[in-house]
Formats: sequence, structure tokens, C-alpha cells
Amino acid sequence: MALAAKLQLRQSQSLVMTPQLMQSIKLLQMTHIELDHFVDEEIERNPLLDRVEPRDDAAGDRLEKNDSAGEEWAEADTAWSAEAMSEKLDTSLENVFPDDPGVSDRVGPDLAAQWKSASGSSGSLGASEGFDMEDMAAAALTLRDHVGEQISFAFVNPADRLIAYDLTDALDEIGYMRGDVEEIEERLGVGEADVLEVLRKCQAFEPAGIFARDLAECLALQLARRDRLDPAMKALVNNLDLLARRDFQTLKKLCAVDEEDLLDMLAEIRRLDPRPGAAFSGGNTDTIVPDVEVRAASDGSWTVELNPETLPRVLVDQIYFTQVSTLTKNQAEKDFLTECLQNANWLTRSLDQRAKTILKVASEIVRQQDAFLVHGVRQLRPLNLRTVADAIGMHESTVSRVTANKYMLTPRGVFELRYFFTAAIASAGGGDAHSSEAVRDRIKQLIDEEASAEVLSDDAIVDILQRDGVDIARRTVAKYREGMNIPSSVQRRREKRAMASAGR
Repeated sequence: MALAAKLQLRQSQSLVMTPQLMQSIKLLQMTHIELDHFVDEEIERNPLLDRVEPRDDAAGDRLEKNDSAGEEWAEADTAWSAEAMSEKLDTSLENVFPDDPGVSDRVGPDLAAQWKSASGSSGSLGASEGFDMEDMAAAALTLRDHVGEQISFAFVNPADRLIAYDLTDALDEIGYMRGDVEEIEERLGVGEADVLEVLRKCQAFEPAGIFARDLAECLALQLARRDRLDPAMKALVNNLDLLARRDFQTLKKLCAVDEEDLLDMLAEIRRLDPRPGAAFSGGNTDTIVPDVEVRAASDGSWTVELNPETLPRVLVDQIYFTQVSTLTKNQAEKDFLTECLQNANWLTRSLDQRAKTILKVASEIVRQQDAFLVHGVRQLRPLNLRTVADAIGMHESTVSRVTANKYMLTPRGVFELRYFFTAAIASAGGGDAHSSEAVRDRIKQLIDEEASAEVLSDDAIVDILQRDGVDIARRTVAKYREGMNIPSSVQRRREKRAMASAGR
């Protein structure tokens, strides 16, 4: 069989994920803190980008200059249109932002005037005027700092201090020592007795219960500090699993006490702190700042707005680009400036479309969950990503990315956007389905309203919900109850009997 070369023409389609498209997708799911960090990195790399701050008069002046030079930039606008950039910029951004009109418009003079009126002055950090020492906040005292101060006074021997600091490194955020004693011995080259002696002294530090290795030891340390660790209390602390199951009959036998004494012991246990180190700062924590704000409008509808604090404002310095590009003769430098301008325009365009997409998704969620905002969690509707995606003409994956780690401020509190997406539970009468979150709240209410003489079993709760039109299985009720850390009917009945006996 002879071999011969021949030429064939074949046409095919494939999805290419360019770097710009991948970065645009990542921008959607970034939190506002991550977005701020990303913008700062881009500004550091790109000399044509600058951040607009509320008190930045110079930036406001540059915005006005950019908009007043309409004729000068007419050719530049044409050169950097979406069509002209199609070879270097991703032309599939519309898959992520379907309503993208192209390169975003430059900020107008109205916004610049708003910045100037809001700032009133340059707001320079180095200026002495307006600086108030009361604005300086002291750093929060961490658990390690608090323990370190006590180590300095408790230990004179440098070897003991070294062991104590090593034990401190093993503390978790609630004050428990999670390190391995044998590992510490081997690492520091000391004996077991030395480590245990230092640990014993550290367990006498404030707050009481710190350096415990488990919950039982934490409670025992606090009881010993109060001189209440008698044999009966030791037996109770050593059998916390029985206490969690509310097996009071067995506990009375193990502790050798009657019912009244056991109830007193339980009351004392409840007054202890199982997380002694939680009162101290574990480091810097990020405060939840809502990305979307929802307020009631005068006409009975809802006003949905983006929180300006979560929207980084950047501008493209085209004046600087023109000044430098006219003086640049080297082709490599011209290519660098061209790439910087493309990236700067891409970033402003992506930030604008990110904001529009978040607002569009949030507005649809508010429209779907209007009854929740008016009446509360009982009126939360079943909702999934596909419903919102179909309503606003976007892909389901885009809605999923937008709702990740974003928060909405409503008259009923701050909620993550994904809170509004709940599974549907069928209606027993064939009507509208019920939200799983609303059913969960109804189960909690039924248990909270239980009479002391009648404790509802999971089957009884199922019967009540079905009479209310909720078609739900017993195992689903049990799953929701356990998810809310509510004991079973047997455990609740046992606890109510014990409380009733104590009240006689």
C-alpha cells in the first residue's frame, strides 16, 4: 500500500480560556477584600492605573482633565474600542458579562465634583491638621501576649521559660493545649517530668482552665480553682458523655448523690467557661461588610443598591499614556505601554461589569424573596440558582460565582446571598412548595412551645407539619432537628422530668 501526502481542510469549534477570561471569572467570586488586594497589585504593576479615593482631590482634577479633552482623545477612544482590541483582549467576555456594552465610559465630571465636595481638602496622611490621637486604636491583646506576661513572672529558670513558650505555641484559639508532650520532650531534649511540671504551673495561669488538654480537664481546673472539685464533681466531669446524653439516673449512681445535689452540680457546671481563651483576640479578623444594601422604598417596593465601600474605584491615566508614548522611540517600550493601556481598560471594564452583575443578581433575589423581607423566615420561598439565572439571562455558573461570599444588608439583618437559595419541600395539598429554611424554623418553634407534660416526638412533628400542608418525612425532621443541636424527644423528656422534680 503506497503512502501519499495530501492536504485536508477541517473546521471545528473549541472553547479557549484566555487569561483575561479566566481572570474575569475569578473577579466575580472575589470578596471585596480580595478584590481590593487584586486592584492594589494591578496598580503597582501598571503605571497607567490609579485608585480614586474619596478624599483625593488630585484624582478628581485628573478626571475632569480627561473628560475635558474630548477632541484630543477621540482617536484614542476609537483605537481602543472593543473591536480594535479583539486580537489581544478576550472576545468571549460577553459569556461572563452578557450585558457588557464594550469598553466602559470614563467617569464624568459629576462624579469628580462629588469627590471634591465630599473631601473638602487633600486629606494628606502627613498633614498635621485634623489628626486626632483618639483615632488611634490600641492593638487587641492576644492570648499569646497575655500568657507571655505571666510566663515572665512565673518562671526564673530559662529552660522552664523555653518549655512554657513552647507549650504556649501549642495553644489553640480557645486556650486548649493541643501539643504532644512526648514531641515537646524530644524537640527540646528535656524529661517528661520537666514538661509536666511546667504545664502544671501554666495551668494555674489566668483565665482559669487555660492549658487544659480537653474539656474535662478544662472544667476540672476551673472547679479546683473554686475549691469545688470533690469526688462527686470529679465523677461528673469524667463522664461528660453521659451528661451530653442527659442520662441523669446513671450520673446519680456514679456520683453517689441524690437528684437535688445533681441539679446543683449541673448548675455549677453551666457557670464554667468551656472556652477560656476565646475572650482574647486571635489576630486580625475581617468584619463582614455587606456588598448590597436593601431598603424599603416609599412606594412599597425595595431599593437595591451596591455598597460603595466594597467597590474599588480606578481610573486610566490616558494623559500620561499620551505624554509618554509620544516621547518613546523604543519599540519594546511602546509595546509595554500598549499592553498597560489594554490591561487598564480591561480592568475598569471588568470592575464595572462585576458591579452590574452583582446588582442584577441581588435585585432578582429580592424580587423572588419579597415575602421574606416583609413577613420573615416563614415566607422564605424555595429558590435555586437556575431560577435566578433564567430570569436574568445569565448562566447558572455565573450566578453561583456572584453569590459566593457576598452579603446583603436587609431590614431583617445581614445575610449571605446563598442563604436565600433553599431546597424545596413538597406541599401535602399539591400547592406551592415550602422552603427548607422555613420548615426548619417551624420545627424549632414547635419544640420551643412544647408543654412540660407533652414532648413532641419526630413522628408527632411530622403529623403537625403535614396538617399544615408540608409533605415531609420523619428522617428529614430528625436531620433538621440534629442540625439545630436540639436533643431527641427522649432526652428532652428526661430533662423536663428532672427540672420538674427539682421544682417541687
